[in-house]
Amino acid sequence: MSDTARWAVLGAGGISGDFLRALPHARLGALHAVGARDAARARAFADEFGGAVAGTYEEILGRDDVDAVYIGTVHTSHRELALAALAAGKAVLCEKPLGIDVAETEEILAAADAAGLPLVEAFKYRFGPFPDRVRELVSSGAVGEITEVETAIGFAADRGIRRLFDPALAGGALLDAGCYPVSLAVGVAAWAGRLDALAVVSADGVIGTTGVDEDASAVLDLGGIRARVSTSITRTLPRAATIRGTRGELEIPNVWGSRVESTATAVLHREDGTREEIATGTVSPMAAEADATIAALREGRTEAPEMPWRETLATARLLAEWRSVL
Repeated sequence: MSDTARWAVLGAGGISGDFLRALPHARLGALHAVGARDAARARAFADEFGGAVAGTYEEILGRDDVDAVYIGTVHTSHRELALAALAAGKAVLCEKPLGIDVAETEEILAAADAAGLPLVEAFKYRFGPFPDRVRELVSSGAVGEITEVETAIGFAADRGIRRLFDPALAGGALLDAGCYPVSLAVGVAAWAGRLDALAVVSADGVIGTTGVDEDASAVLDLGGIRARVSTSITRTLPRAATIRGTRGELEIPNVWGSRVESTATAVLHREDGTREEIATGTVSPMAAEADATIAALREGRTEAPEMPWRETLATARLLAEWRSVL
């Protein structure tokens, strides 16, 4: 691998464009190639963002001058592309969800383990100084013993966005957006040392006319921590999170940040009535997750500590159970 890692982006859609706008902020890698099902579309995308090489997925993965790939395609293609990239010897940063079900997730993780290559599920809110600070507050006991997490994400999507409303493309709120609050709850439980049991206690939701879950909420139990999570692709929900413990609660007004800038602020409310304003620097979160992938590659690791495989799998299991009871 050269001093600057050579990235290939698979997929020429909107989120891949956001990743490529972020990549110049990364320290460890730069765009080299773009792959798409349509080679002409890949070439146009590469020209727009300065990629030297373009072609079909197979052509790009067959190259020796690609170190890592970012997968920004529809959910149902993640498994195929991730397995092909790992078989070709590339590190993989894959948009969430890594797999559309538990079996796919386990298969991809097993392939990365066998290849000895980094595989990172791209939950961008996990990367940067703010999530590092939240981990510290939870794991240090600053909030006390964690008892509850409450968080949501939801937006009113254009029904013309096929991938969101087509069951054949694994559409629906849970896989597209609900994975965020579930993964946060899983993270908090892990940071608190409580990720030893997982269960969906109760759930409800709305199944739309196309057959996908459009709006849903659930109560989860993670090692004794209750998580109240909600998601929607038909209405706007707060982007906040509250982490409650025996010594106070951490209130995060915008836990997810954006694709351009990470979250930076929270308020720690202590049991004695005092409060502490939490503030950190910000980063380009998509650049940060790219750097975490390359750091793992350089150091011979298969996982990034920001999104370990155990938490990826726990998130997949809870999402599958939630979907099964709607």
